[in-house]
Amino acid sequence: MANIQSQIKRNRQNEKHRLRNRNVRGAARTADNNARRALTANTPETKEAVLLAISTLDKAAEKGVFHKNTVARRKSRLMKALAALTQKSA
Repeated sequence: MANIQSQIKRNRQNEKHRLRNRNVRGAARTADNNARRALTANTPETKEAVLLAISTLDKAAEKGVFHKNTVARRKSRLMKALAALTQKSA
C-alpha cells in the first residue's frame, strides 16, 4: 500500500481506468465475435454486424484500450472475410 498521496490518487485513477477499459474491451470483443459468427452463418445481417464491429473497434482504439495496429489487423481480417463471402455469393 502506498504512503505517498500522489501514488494513492494514481492508484484510484488506475482502478477507474481499468474498469472503464474492461467495459470497452468487452464490448469490442463481443462485437467482433458476433461479426465472425454472422460471417460463418452468412445471414442477411452480416454486413451490419461487421460494420458495427469495425465501429466498436475504432472506438476502443480511440480510447487507447487496443493498439491501433491491433485494431487495423482485426478490421482487415473482417473486411477480407466479408469480401470473400460477397464474391462467393455473387
